Amino acid sequence: MFLTVTANPSVDRTVEVDRLTRGDLHRASGVHVQPGGKGINVARALVRNGCKARAVVPAGGAEGDQLIGLLTGYSIEVVRVAALGPVRSNITIVEPDATVTKLNEAGARLSGPELEAFCDAVLAHMPGVDWVVAAGSLPPGVPDTFYADLISRLAPSGAKVAVDTSGPALLAAVEAGPTLVKPNLEELAEAVDRPLRTLREVVDAAGELRSRGAEAVLASLGGQGAVLVDGEGSWHAEARAEARSSVGAGDALLAGFLSTGGIGPSALATGVAWGAAAVSLPGSTMPGPEDVRAHRVVVHPDIEWDRRIDV
Repeated sequence: MFLTVTANPSVDRTVEVDRLTRGDLHRASGVHVQPGGKGINVARALVRNGCKARAVVPAGGAEGDQLIGLLTGYSIEVVRVAALGPVRSNITIVEPDATVTKLNEAGARLSGPELEAFCDAVLAHMPGVDWVVAAGSLPPGVPDTFYADLISRLAPSGAKVAVDTSGPALLAAVEAGPTLVKPNLEELAEAVDRPLRTLREVVDAAGELRSRGAEAVLASLGGQGAVLVDGEGSWHAEARAEARSSVGAGDALLAGFLSTGGIGPSALATGVAWGAAAVSLPGSTMPGPEDVRAHRVVVHPDIEWDRRIDV
């Protein structure tokens, strides 16, 4: 069983247009409304591929009702935590070449009692859970140490914890010793405070996060796949994909990686296959078994250390 923690869930509206021009009127060629937030996306990907997932979300207002309604069609065990503020709405605009423009709301502020109730709900639903996925941005009023504090509170359960966030929240979480962190290239570069231009620099940066406390680092590199660095070594994998929307691809990558144990190059290959499949689908649609093309994944036996990263 996987349990996902999404402190800042959303209702995501993805609009497809022929071309985005500032100041112009646009006619949408496609519209997709889906439940959002990184943890929710991970849960959606897992259940589409036959895994059991439980999602804990604070959800208030009419938008919260809409979010829960959208989740009804998925085989996710949803734990709704009452909140006064409404769930945020995010808008993503996608062009035919897969260029993505995003408009994300900050989210409603969580009060101290609401945040405590949220944490209590996570801890109360831990029985039977093997992996906890704490993912996404933090809403206003939530301290940067939230994920780090949660890791400490989850330690007695024995569950493994994967964290996918950015900025100060990522740095604090790393210090708490999670099983896995999954930054993208920009987030990893920000975490080590330097640009990352080659695979060698990506691997070195991931090693730095490991030295600070993370057991393993899964770094997503967009169209150039992902790099895994753990105590056994480092690997790079990538896959061919016809891009339609990159929204949620990193969440699908993480879900695929965890679905096969979350260890080593085999899990990396599965993660990259799921991420590539997500890129080929509209909006933030998570891939199912019919979408995944495992044969397109290449796990390089030797990392091309000087290969430039262009994402």
